[in-house]
Amino acid sequence: MSVAQTLTQKLLAAACGRDTVAVGEIVTCRVDLAMFHDSSGPRRLQPMLDTLGATLWDKSKVVLVLDHYVPAQDDESRRIVRIARDWAAQQALPHVYDSVGICHVVLPEHGHLRPGMFCVGGDSHSPTGGAFGAYMFGIGSTEMLGVAVSGEIWVKVPETIRMHWEGRLGDGVTAKDMMLHMIGRFGMNGGRYQAIEFCGDAVRALPMQERMTLSNMSAELGSQVGLVAPDAVTLDYLRSVGLTRELDDIDVTRWQSDEGAAAEVHRFDAGALAPQIAAPHSPANTKPVQAFEGVAVDVAYLGACTGAKLEDLRAAARVLKGRRVADGLRFMVAPASARDEAQAAREGVMDVLRDAGAQVLANSCGACAGYGGSIPEGATVLSSTARNFRGRMGAESAQVYLGSPYSVAAAALTGRIADARDMLV
Repeated sequence: MSVAQTLTQKLLAAACGRDTVAVGEIVTCRVDLAMFHDSSGPRRLQPMLDTLGATLWDKSKVVLVLDHYVPAQDDESRRIVRIARDWAAQQALPHVYDSVGICHVVLPEHGHLRPGMFCVGGDSHSPTGGAFGAYMFGIGSTEMLGVAVSGEIWVKVPETIRMHWEGRLGDGVTAKDMMLHMIGRFGMNGGRYQAIEFCGDAVRALPMQERMTLSNMSAELGSQVGLVAPDAVTLDYLRSVGLTRELDDIDVTRWQSDEGAAAEVHRFDAGALAPQIAAPHSPANTKPVQAFEGVAVDVAYLGACTGAKLEDLRAAARVLKGRRVADGLRFMVAPASARDEAQAAREGVMDVLRDAGAQVLANSCGACAGYGGSIPEGATVLSSTARNFRGRMGAESAQVYLGSPYSVAAAALTGRIADARDMLV
C-alpha cells in the first residue's frame, strides 16, 4: 500500500533517489542548482576552495548573480565585485548575471527553476524557488562549500504546515499582505524551520510573481522552504521565459500533495483580508492598515525582490497614474530586474512612476540590504521590502514600516500611511 506524501516529501524523495521519505529522516540529496551572489559567493568560497585544492562539482549547475554591491559605491564594494567577476572569468562559469537584477528574480526569469528541482542558494530568501514547485532553501558559506565540491547536501525531512487561503483577494490586496498577516499571526518563528505549503483557491489565483512573494517571505515566517504546487500558471510563466523542450518531461500532477498526507493546516479567508502594515522593527509587528493611518512618511521605497517586480510596479502605477507624490516626500523605485523594468517601460508604467516624481534606481538589492546609503537617518519609511529590522536599510535611526506596493504608492501620494484601495484608478 502506497504511503501518502506531501509535496515536500515527494521533492526530497526524488532528490535522494527514493520513492518515499518519512518526516524526521535525514537524507542526502543531489543538488540540481546552486545559486550565490557577490556577497555570499566568490569572496567566501574562493579562499576555501583554494585551501582544499578543490574544484566545482558541475559548473553548469552553478549560477552567480551580482546584485548586492552593484553599482559599487566605495572601495570595499569595488573589491568585492572585482573578486566575483575575476573568479567567474577564471572558472569560466556559464551562468553569470551581472548588474541585471536581484538574484531571486533573475534566476526564474532566465529559466533556471522548474518543478521537481532541488536547489540551494547562498541567501536567506532562496525559498523564492518554492513558488515553482522546486525545493529551494538558503544555506551558509560552509554548507555551500560542501555543495560546490560534492553536489550533495543532507536534509532532515521537515513536517509540512499548509497555509490554506480560501476565496479571492480583494482589489488592492496582495500576496505581500497575505504574508504580513501570517507573520503577524504566527511570529517570525512560526514556521519552526519546517516546510510551508501555500494552497487554496486564493493562492491558485495568484500570478507567478505574486506566488514568488509568498515563497520568498516564508523566510520571515521562519520556515525552511515555502512551496506552491505547480500548475498551468507555472508552466505559462516558464514558457514566457523561453522554456519549451524542458517542459515536455514535467508532469505537474506529480508534484502535488497526496490527499490524506500528514500536515498541520491553517485556514484563512482571503476575501476578508485588508491591506497590512508592519511597524518598526519587525515584520511580526503587523496590523491592518487602519491601525497606522495618518502616520507621516518621509520616504516611500518601492524595491526589493518582494516589492519591485513587474506586478509590483504595475500596482504602484495604478495608484499614481496622473498624480504627483506629496511635497517634500522622497519616492524611490528600484525595479527588481532589468527585464521587468524594460517591460514596465514598454507598458508605460515607468513613465507613470517618473511623472509622479519617482527617483528610479539601479536593478539591485540597494537600500533593502543597506547598500548605497539612500535612507537618511531619522526618516520614517514605508517600504515594500521583506524586513524592517533596525539598521537593515542602513540608517540605524530610521523608522521602517513594511507594506505592499499599493501601500507604498499610497504613502508616496499622500505623505502618510493610507489605505490604497481608496485611490485605485
